[in-house]
Amino acid sequence: MRQTPSHLIIKRYLLAALLLPLILLGACSTNPVTGAQDFVLMSEDQEIALGRQYHQSVLKQYKPYDAPELQRYIQRIGDKLAKSSHRSNLVFRFTLVDSTDVNAFALPGGYIYITRGLLAYLNSEAELAAVLGHEIGHVTARHSVRRHSTATATGLLGSVVASRVGVSGAQSLANVIGTAVVRGYGREHELESDRLGAEYLARSGYDPNAMIRVVSVLKNQELFEKLRAKEEKREPRAYHGLFSTHPENDHRFKKVVQAAKKYQTKGYVNGSNTFKQHLEGLVFGPSADQGVVRNNRFYHTDLDIGLDLPKGWKVENRSDELVAKSAANDGWFSLKMQDINRRIEPRAFITKRLGLKKLQHGEQIDHKGLRGYTAITQLSTPYGKRKGRITVLYHDRNAYIFKGAAKGSKKPYRYDQQFLNTARSFHTLSNREHQLAQPQQLHIRTANSKDRFSSLAAKSPIPEHAEEQLRLLNALYPDGEPKPGTLIKLVR
Repeated sequence: MRQTPSHLIIKRYLLAALLLPLILLGACSTNPVTGAQDFVLMSEDQEIALGRQYHQSVLKQYKPYDAPELQRYIQRIGDKLAKSSHRSNLVFRFTLVDSTDVNAFALPGGYIYITRGLLAYLNSEAELAAVLGHEIGHVTARHSVRRHSTATATGLLGSVVASRVGVSGAQSLANVIGTAVVRGYGREHELESDRLGAEYLARSGYDPNAMIRVVSVLKNQELFEKLRAKEEKREPRAYHGLFSTHPENDHRFKKVVQAAKKYQTKGYVNGSNTFKQHLEGLVFGPSADQGVVRNNRFYHTDLDIGLDLPKGWKVENRSDELVAKSAANDGWFSLKMQDINRRIEPRAFITKRLGLKKLQHGEQIDHKGLRGYTAITQLSTPYGKRKGRITVLYHDRNAYIFKGAAKGSKKPYRYDQQFLNTARSFHTLSNREHQLAQPQQLHIRTANSKDRFSSLAAKSPIPEHAEEQLRLLNALYPDGEPKPGTLIKLVR
């Protein structure tokens, strides 16, 4: 007899409903930290294999920072902590990644990453150990595995309900359950990692209070971002990285840190000087392969390009876009790059590839051997949809896409000549410019009695807020000054 769709739905529902309790009963494992039974759907071997798989994905997005001795130093600190952990049988891998993000994260099976953006703002070996210890805690407590298992079970439950309420209903239920379970336990997972990290610090000879100092470093970053956002009349960029779940004056966090002191076996190591000496020459800000901005001139040595940005504009060099805004925040400029896959004219690239059809006042560009096209058209901007300048230039199999627009309906083209000038300044680099394209680096030296951050900032190549940035780098924000005889971090 032919089965009707309703028979198939009922059959699938009954099968899933019978299998679900069996899977849940058989998916318990002993937590290496607590000794309690956890709901997990993978063995330790599977966990390691999952980490190995995602490790390759991480390295495609974040390349390891090219500093072998610094990488070995971080690995040594991590190994010391891992030996004191609840999963000392794992071979942990610690990688410094080439990213300006201020963050650290972990994958299942012992893969741990810290960005050079975060490393630059730490000031001791103990603080580095605090970051690594926290991430080791996520691995030892199998947080990612438990979240993965919860998501898998949620998906199965969703498939059961799908037979009754349809796909969209099941997806909604899965989202509700997944959000409730994962986000509900997110704060607890972080606190557990704090407790474990503090324990591993104490057992390894580091002061657990270093975790509190790291949180202070990150909170100062948030405070600085809020002040910049207010100055630039924009919303602060939300921070979702390491320790981001900790509120101000987090008493639970401080309590678990203080409790770890019972594991102390000897005097604490701070290692401030040793740590800072390892930071000599660390790239600060965008790396060479992201491009460098100096005095509102952009240089990119790998792409062999340079251009002049409008004077007085604030420039932000993002990983995939160069953005500049006028001092009054009423003018916006953007530069992006795309591969040229077909041999089409620059105008056709704008209309077909970018989908911008209604071009006005268009003209071809043949400038310094570069072909391009420029026109006025409707653009999506931070100020909404409005008329602005679009320019595309071809160089070395790439299309460089310039966009510019002004805020408000009065004088909508008041910055148009500046946008054109910027596009026309696009050129290949000279030998001298290749030298200017080298990134900023940290320099470590001993502070003297005359050092003040105001005078140090005046000599610094940091383009904006140099004084505040130097204070942040040295954990003396917002109003501290260098202490004579101590090592301080400068930028050159």
